[in-house]
This record gives sequence, C-alpha cells and structure tokens, in this order.
Amino acid sequence: MQGKIIKGIAGFYYVYTPLGLVECKARGVFRKEKIKPLVGDNVEIELVDEALLLGNIIKILPRSNALIRPASANIDQALVIFAIVKPNPNYNLLDRFLINMEKQGLPSVICFNKRDIATPEDEQELGEAYGRCGYQVLFASGAKEQGIEDIRRCLNGKTTVVAGPSGVGKSTIINALCPEAQMETGEISHKIERGKHTTRHAQLFALSDDAFIMDTPGFTSLSLGDMEKEELQGCYPEFAEFEKDCRFGGCAHISEPVCGVKAALAEGKISRVRYDNYVMLYEELKNKKKY
Repeated sequence: MQGKIIKGIAGFYYVYTPLGLVECKARGVFRKEKIKPLVGDNVEIELVDEALLLGNIIKILPRSNALIRPASANIDQALVIFAIVKPNPNYNLLDRFLINMEKQGLPSVICFNKRDIATPEDEQELGEAYGRCGYQVLFASGAKEQGIEDIRRCLNGKTTVVAGPSGVGKSTIINALCPEAQMETGEISHKIERGKHTTRHAQLFALSDDAFIMDTPGFTSLSLGDMEKEELQGCYPEFAEFEKDCRFGGCAHISEPVCGVKAALAEGKISRVRYDNYVMLYEELKNKKKY
C-alpha cells in the first residue's frame, strides 16, 4: 500500500493512506543506509495490524525535491504569509523568505493576512510593492475567513509549505482551510506585537486526496547562509526582463552606468522597496566574513 508521510515524531511516522492514518516505524535498512524518511515522502508500507492501523515503511519512493528547512520532501510551492498590520510587514524579512524559497527552487504565493483590520491604503502599498515581482499576491483575513477560497484554489493538487514569521496568522488560515487541523493559534503579545512560536513540528494536513499543506515554525530572522552576492539578483525575478539593457555582463545593478534594472526602477517598473532590499542584502553578502 502507498501513502504520504504527514508527521514524524520520535521514530514513528504517520502515513496518510486510503484506509486512514497508519502509524508506522521505518525498517532498519533505512538507518543502515543513512536515509531518513521525511514529512512529505511518498512511501510503500506493509500493514502489521489492519484493525489498529499499524505498519512498517518498506520503501521511500523517488523524491522530486528535499528541503533542509523545514526538513520535508516533494514540496510543490510555498505560501508565504505576512500580516498587513499588527505586526506591520518587515519587507526585508519578507524578501529573505522569498529568496530562501527561490534558492530551493520553490515557486511562492504571497498572502497578506488581517485585511479586516487594515486600510485600503495599506493594501494598495503592498500590492504596488509586490504585485510587479512575478509572484501571485493574495489578501485575506483568516479570522473573518475572507479570501480563504482564493487561497484554496492556489493549493489544489499541490503540496504547499507555509512560511512566515510568528504572529501573522498562519495557523488561523490553516484552521480556516482545514478545520480538522485544530491548530493552536497563540495570542499575540500586546507588548511587542509578536506571536508565540505555536508550531512545534512540521506536519502536513490533507485538504483533499491530492492537496496537502504544511505549517512550519515562525521565524524572526533568516540568514542567507552560504549564498554569494552574485547569486542574489537571480532571486529577484522582476530584474530578468531588464538585464538585457545593461551595458556590462554580470552587472550588479548598483553602481554601474547604463543599467537596465536601474532604468526600470526610475520608470517605476520595479518596486523601490524591493530594489532597496536588494541593495541592502547585496551589501550584507559582500561584507560577510569568510571562515
């Protein structure tokens, strides 16, 4: 029988199958070969006790990808969730999330939550900043269940990882999409307007037989790791169409003359917020210490 691992805790793996959720252990051969089953793995299992839904994982099927953070496999896309207000979006952090997904080869959908307590001007500002980046941008209210069906349509037929900082309402949106998830939706600290880390482990929730969603722990900062500064512009998809107008090959789009990207910025074709973050992150990568 085949199924998908939706959760792994303390050596037990919970596999979504046509029969229901089967609690499995991995055969010793995986340890011997230093292969660890991951949440999202498609697996073959053998039932040990059909009545109690107990079994063993006997084979891990080929993976389309494997992510390091969160440790998971066969992920099709990322849903990057930030709040419009409370807390106000940190554009630099949002770009870091998008860059990390680009580095892992994952397309991203951006969802701005809490539109029920935001102004139209707040929405417009975000729409203008991120609507021209090549990413699909959605606005929603998890608390009021507004825009949930738009999100659901984006998730159909895919396995999606949810990413975003604490306190932006990721768990509330997942609860609205999948009420049986019954996820803990921690209160925001009024003092610092940041959420508690309410998600403790990676877990997939089945929205249908072919749509799964994974919540991940919230992050407050994201390192760009071992990335080189020359790689950064490839993570800004809106630059690509203008790079042909740069005079120099390998243009960094910062101090060079005759730069297609800077010309597009001056004409309002590229978001000033996005470009300023690019320059800031480029300098960070340029100045990082080598060890």
